[in-house]
Amino acid sequence: MRITALSENTSQTGLCAEHGLCLYIETQRHKILFDFGASGNFLKNAEKLGIDLGMVDIAFLSHGHYDHGGGLETFLDVNKIANIYMHEQVFEPHFNGRNEYIGLDPTLDGHPRFIKVREDIRIDSELSFVTLPARKVPIETSGLKVKRGKYMENEKFEHEMYLQIREGYKNYLISGCSHKGLINLIYAFRFDAMIGGFHFMKYEVLWDEDRLLDAAKAIRNSCADYYTCHCTGSEQYQFLKDEIGEKMHYIACGDTIVLE
Repeated sequence: MRITALSENTSQTGLCAEHGLCLYIETQRHKILFDFGASGNFLKNAEKLGIDLGMVDIAFLSHGHYDHGGGLETFLDVNKIANIYMHEQVFEPHFNGRNEYIGLDPTLDGHPRFIKVREDIRIDSELSFVTLPARKVPIETSGLKVKRGKYMENEKFEHEMYLQIREGYKNYLISGCSHKGLINLIYAFRFDAMIGGFHFMKYEVLWDEDRLLDAAKAIRNSCADYYTCHCTGSEQYQFLKDEIGEKMHYIACGDTIVLE
């Protein structure tokens, strides 16, 4: 399996970095796009890397925030065959702690290639798109909210889902932001490697050391490899790298990892 980051907060020379995430994944059976970045930059980067997104046969949106779904329209324009799986609540109005809109373009809601799901779905022997109903530790909302009717509610991230990939005897978990908690994901799923954002960027390494150490302990005990990016934060990544060592890796825009 090959995974290339087409949108991420940092990048190789000549590629467009942004606060967003888009991963292109090639498996034995599929060409997959997981998330769509904050804009259409992922398409420019794909073209520079020689990746034809028109050949993607299936796509997934991890959750309903702009930095993961801002490029949805761009993908729909360039690709005419792939259905896009997402949770049924992704188009609810999402806001940050300053009451600024951070959701998706509502005019795209209802597109015929959107497949909205509420629960886990097994697509084939290789792919499953899953939720996280059980939690070992409480999630942190970071002030994020969702508007339902006239009222703002604290986020519970019901709209966040994860992609499970099975190749041979190996299991992989792909996550956009891990809003429901990295530790919860580690305890809920068995995987040989996890790829995605951990949402630690708001943790201060000096003041939130205990939280990061708890995450490092869970990672160390899981016996899996981790390829992180996007919302993890550079200082937070380095802290985890120093604690964990060779099991922790960073994937920047333009990087390709091969998992066997």
